[in-house]
Amino acid sequence: MDSTERIALFAGSFDPFTVGHKSIVDRALPMFDRIIIGLGVNSSKTPWRPLEERLGQIRSIYASDPRVEAVSFSGLATEFARSRGVRFMLRGVRTVADFEYERNLADANRLLEPAIETVLLPALPDLAVISSSLVRELARFGAPYEQFLP
Repeated sequence: MDSTERIALFAGSFDPFTVGHKSIVDRALPMFDRIIIGLGVNSSKTPWRPLEERLGQIRSIYASDPRVEAVSFSGLATEFARSRGVRFMLRGVRTVADFEYERNLADANRLLEPAIETVLLPALPDLAVISSSLVRELARFGAPYEQFLP
């Protein structure tokens, strides 16, 4: 592995991976050599969609772009990042509350792994309302949600 390669980890549950998530990855691609979309496995959460289905969805979206890889991991994102040569954590922010949460997370990650820097990208205004939680809620009530998925 080239130590100068700019690799970013975009970590989350992505349950499901939305057009907002895709926008963050697509807009970040010019900044990095590679982006790893890491689906964190959290045994205390019951997922809406199975892990393999979520991985398959993301892999099919980026099948023609070798710069994007979708994998699962368990444990701390910083430990996974270190094991993969990641130098940047990529995060999207939709609101001021998201920014505060992400800034605190970035500070904690920096304490755990000083060599990894966090890059925050704001959501595009027309996508800022979209979240995985919104999609799950719409699905729960039988409302259309497909337009929020890539």
